Amino acid sequence: MNTSMIRYILGHVLKIEAILLLLPCLTAVYYQEIQGVYYLLTAAICIVLGFLMTLRKPKNNVFYLKEGCVATALSWIFLSVFGCLPFVFSREIPSFTNALFETISGFTTTGASILEDVEALSHCALLWRSFTHWIGGMGVLVFLLAIVPMSGGSNINLMRAESPGPSVGKLVPKMVSSARILYGIYFGLTLLEIVLLILGGMPLFDSVTTSFGTAGTGGFGIKADSFAGYAVHLQWIVTIFMILFGVNFNAYYFILFHQFRKAFGMEEVRAYFVIIIASVAFITYNIRSMCTGVFDALTQAAFQVGSIITTTGFATANFDLWPKASQAILVMLMFCGACAGSTGGGIKVSRLLIAGKTVVKELRSYIHPKIITKVKMDGKPIEHEVVRATNVYVMTFVVIFTASVFALSFEGHDLVTNFTAVAATINNIGPGLSLVGPAANFNFFSPISKYVLMFDMLAGRLELFPLLILFHPTIWRELFAHKAQERRAARERRKERKQR
Repeated sequence: MNTSMIRYILGHVLKIEAILLLLPCLTAVYYQEIQGVYYLLTAAICIVLGFLMTLRKPKNNVFYLKEGCVATALSWIFLSVFGCLPFVFSREIPSFTNALFETISGFTTTGASILEDVEALSHCALLWRSFTHWIGGMGVLVFLLAIVPMSGGSNINLMRAESPGPSVGKLVPKMVSSARILYGIYFGLTLLEIVLLILGGMPLFDSVTTSFGTAGTGGFGIKADSFAGYAVHLQWIVTIFMILFGVNFNAYYFILFHQFRKAFGMEEVRAYFVIIIASVAFITYNIRSMCTGVFDALTQAAFQVGSIITTTGFATANFDLWPKASQAILVMLMFCGACAGSTGGGIKVSRLLIAGKTVVKELRSYIHPKIITKVKMDGKPIEHEVVRATNVYVMTFVVIFTASVFALSFEGHDLVTNFTAVAATINNIGPGLSLVGPAANFNFFSPISKYVLMFDMLAGRLELFPLLILFHPTIWRELFAHKAQERRAARERRKERKQR
């Protein structure tokens, strides 16, 4: 295993985090808040460690998917551990476990919070919470690839390990250019939302933090009522952008280069919008008697559906009080998620399409045993490897989900709370139902349960396997074997120097 390259990547990740921490520092200066000192201190720690870890460049800078998964998982753990330090240092979230939960929830774009009074936080803390969504939405390693290109196949292995969806490919021949295009689209959409919200009458600070949360499909709000207190036209702007950030970014690439037929021909994107329209129509009809009119029902339904299917987690209504049929729709949307290649979480629409088409294919084989058919997406046959990976992903998801619900059950909370708490974290959504509804938080869970939910958040954001591979015995055997080999080589070099 190329541990030197993993160490080198982690060092660069810490350097990037140090630079990103300067934004809350500047916010603290503007609002004259003393808490900014702790963000500066954390940035200094990150830059020193990052410099030490990248001081010696690896001789071999090529590595494969295995190393890519390990580097990705460790990068997100490092980001979260160091990213939570300002909360602990400033005592705004004095418990390390709670601070880590909040930070992992931010970077994984989950939006599940332990805070009971979010408005008591300083402006720099509120900005950092929302900014972690924006960082985690597209992925810090995608950003790293855009500025520190790797050699050989390392680029695609890093991108595959971090990007959401069944498969990742190049938009253009060079992976560096693909990463830059993705971040360019991401930044452009974020900036457009900020401008529209400001033009709509929202204060600058609120516009920036809201756009960070929307772009990353995270959902940390800066108000106690999430988004319910804002004007209806602002709610519609956020609804539209939540849905836009749930679209596969390949579609935006095609539109950007005037390949409209490819963009609008993407089967996953079409299915995504059909699901949204059908869900909004059903819930609007179902909750119309609870609202002041049809438009109010449509507004609430569209916002909540957009928030849940894209796994953003903003809320304008306490849907825990909605009819059971509407709640059932929202729970199903939690698992559905957005498109592959978007900033949204969940199982992904493409996987559900592949799984559904696989079932149909199997049924046809029972009826016509001699027929030979292939599962297709966008008119093209899907490789067996992709179908197999989809099936394995779904089975692994079910196992982790079941184990997590069982682990939480020892605390004695009701099944709806435990079930939706796990669903909300592993699908990176935020709010669930019952005790973890949109008007509640996750602070009542024990520290052990919080670590279970933190694992679920990281596993969900990293598509399960990059995190699970850290627990594989082979990885640790190779790691220790590599370390032993390095020690032997160091001893031999010392012997040679003594002989001279």
